[in-house]
Amino acid sequence: MEVMTEVMAKAINGKEVALRVRGELKAECERLKDEKALTPGLAVVLVGEDHASRVYVRNKTRACEEVGISSFQHILSGEVKQEKLLELVSGLNARDDVHGILVQLPLPGHINAGSVLEAISPEKDVDGFHPFNVGRLVSGSPLFEPCTPRGIMELLDSAAIEISGKDAVVVGRSNIVGKPMAFMLLHRHATVTICHSRTTDLPAKVNSADIVVAAVGRAEFIKGEWIREGAVVVDVGMNRTPEGRLVGDVEFEGASKRASYITTVPGGVGPMTVAMLLKNTVEAAKRSCA
Repeated sequence: MEVMTEVMAKAINGKEVALRVRGELKAECERLKDEKALTPGLAVVLVGEDHASRVYVRNKTRACEEVGISSFQHILSGEVKQEKLLELVSGLNARDDVHGILVQLPLPGHINAGSVLEAISPEKDVDGFHPFNVGRLVSGSPLFEPCTPRGIMELLDSAAIEISGKDAVVVGRSNIVGKPMAFMLLHRHATVTICHSRTTDLPAKVNSADIVVAAVGRAEFIKGEWIREGAVVVDVGMNRTPEGRLVGDVEFEGASKRASYITTVPGGVGPMTVAMLLKNTVEAAKRSCA
């Protein structure tokens, strides 16, 4: 009697790829310091007491130190007035030792996040959220690509996954991940469908995809049986279940039995987001010399 064995997807290891990228950036920072007396600088602005944001900022600061980027932290009270925050951003725009500015989201409800992000100089907008940079991305000539989608593209390339001509489905339409991800895949000649939680017959649309990027923000929302045999699955989600488990937007156990490649949660996309922030900062510093 023949015994059928399940073929598990190959894991795309974000930690390994991020480690390689950081090594390259460290060497580049050392070169810039030796040849141009230039040290890339990143200013991070945190408003309020959000625990997750504080953890993110601490991790980003540590990552900067590891590769040789100067990190400037500005931690403000959650009660700070918008005018004060805009004044800080204006001052950072004017500093020659600050090449990248990151305002950690979310911001308190009394602050207009759009106004703050638009106040950042486009040349220092290493998150890629300024309308100028969004427009450049849409037109196909980006100055800065948003960190998470850029990290995803790096992961796909690291696994030598063909993008051109493939059918890609992006589940999620946020300005931070979903929309820029769709345009970046489109610029690499994929045929792209943007879906979301209200899409009609979402399982069928996911099942049609060669590449699935899940960024809907709901724990295990995309079921394993939706995944087409041999598809590539990139899971952006980071969700905590009532039992305390950390899971993605994709039902990993089922999906991994059908996909050819899949990212893990944690250890997949997350490390790449920070690595791309560092990369954008180094590129901003190099542009400042030119």
